[in-house]
Amino acid sequence: MTSKLDRTFAQLRQRGEKALITYVMAGDPSLQETEQLVVELEQAGADIIELGVPFSDPIADGPVIQQAAERALRSGTSLRAILAMVVRLRARTQVPIVLMAYYNSIHAFGTERFCQEAAQAGIDGLIMPDMPPDEAGPLKGPAAAAGLPLIFLLAPTSTPERRTFVARQSQGFVYYVSLTGITGAKLVNLASVAKNVEKIRKATNVPVAVGFGVATPEDAAKVAAIADGVIVGSAIVKQIAAYREKPDMVKHVAGFVRSLKTAMRTAQANAR
Repeated sequence: MTSKLDRTFAQLRQRGEKALITYVMAGDPSLQETEQLVVELEQAGADIIELGVPFSDPIADGPVIQQAAERALRSGTSLRAILAMVVRLRARTQVPIVLMAYYNSIHAFGTERFCQEAAQAGIDGLIMPDMPPDEAGPLKGPAAAAGLPLIFLLAPTSTPERRTFVARQSQGFVYYVSLTGITGAKLVNLASVAKNVEKIRKATNVPVAVGFGVATPEDAAKVAAIADGVIVGSAIVKQIAAYREKPDMVKHVAGFVRSLKTAMRTAQANAR
């Protein structure tokens, strides 16, 4: 079955563009503002939006996203409230929305019930940084039954066998982590990223999106030259944190995302 993620990547390929995948922590600083952000970020050029589900022990995340999770939890954000927000959003936008959650949150909700309710709400994919594909058995059946693609992460330290296995299990896109460590670190070795993206492509026809370390429009343009998608998280969350008490926060963050997409489009146009 073709998913909305598959269709989005196909449409971008036809236009000679790469996907800009933007991450925001749901509920930071409030779910009402997250709802506004999703609509504005799509208009600013985001092709896919990742919504983080706040969790008290986010092992893969650096301090910027950890602090965003703390703010979201303080504002009373829950997984159920996030799904209700997505239902409201679906009256305003059809942009693909992917949830990034730790498995504890899903297990507590009830895995089967979560997959059904997430798909019904309009979620288009699921990323779990703490659950590799060989440990995702409890989730695979319910997700497949609900038509919910599971997107898996690949690290630069993966062996060739591991790379092939994870790439072939991932649906929608492969999330390639550009560096070892946590979110918010700096992107340094693009040549190495380019080599690994090519190796992943040999193992799968699923698009490869690169995340971790993309902080500026220049970074986004460089990554767009070597990958099918560019994932920007900590840099956006930093903007939200810096402007969260100001009335023009949503407008400011949308302006930053617009600068990322403009840089990507310009680089792609120049490469043709």
